[in-house]
Amino acid sequence: MKGGNILLVIGLAFLTFEVCEHVIFPLVWSWKMRRQPPLTGLEAMQGKRAQVLYWDNTSGVVQLEGERWKAQSETVLPPGDMVRITGVRSLTLTVVPVSEENNSPPIFDFQRP
Repeated sequence: MKGGNILLVIGLAFLTFEVCEHVIFPLVWSWKMRRQPPLTGLEAMQGKRAQVLYWDNTSGVVQLEGERWKAQSETVLPPGDMVRITGVRSLTLTVVPVSEENNSPPIFDFQRP
């Protein structure tokens, strides 16, 4: 091979590598990640279980993954019960008892109080 041909092969190999690294791999990665559920943020709380710490009438405090959150529910919940998160409004969780789960649509309202 002549010197010009070697440079052409090296240049094409480098160009192919860069296109794969900066175009093809990111597209494949984003396509795969799009199918996964959210891992962080308020959307990731949907469906998780929490434990009631304190409850008064229709609102109280629950513990979710080591953090305390304000919560509200249509039913009175005794401390120690497990609840499932059905929605988030501001920084207050909407919960239902695990025994009374329903398939209601999630409630997400990201407006500040």
